[in-house]
Amino acid sequence: MKRVLVCDDDKEILEVLDLVLTGAGWEVITSEHVNGIIEQIESSNPSVIIMDNWIPDTGGIAATRSIKSHPVYHSIPVVYSTANDNITQLAKEAGADLSIGKPFDLDEFERIMEDAYLMTINNK
Repeated sequence: MKRVLVCDDDKEILEVLDLVLTGAGWEVITSEHVNGIIEQIESSNPSVIIMDNWIPDTGGIAATRSIKSHPVYHSIPVVYSTANDNITQLAKEAGADLSIGKPFDLDEFERIMEDAYLMTINNK
């Protein structure tokens, strides 16, 4: 089952992504914060994580670094998301696998999610 953990503090974005991803066959778990991100991953067992840059309290960069340095969860693809112009630099700084700017182009978003899922399959 394709399962995604979406971490974003914007409730409207969470609702839209839930709708789009569910329609594309994903099981969606949402979180408005990244406190205890490792515990969130343990309980949700996602195939892919979408990480917002500006998210309380830890922030997307620190949360992504925690994931990527974890001995068990480091291989879960992280799609970094932000409205910042320097998204590529921020994603690289965080250690994310892929990135997408806000607002999303839905076709590009779906392609990136499929790329992320293929990374999951190839990491097994």
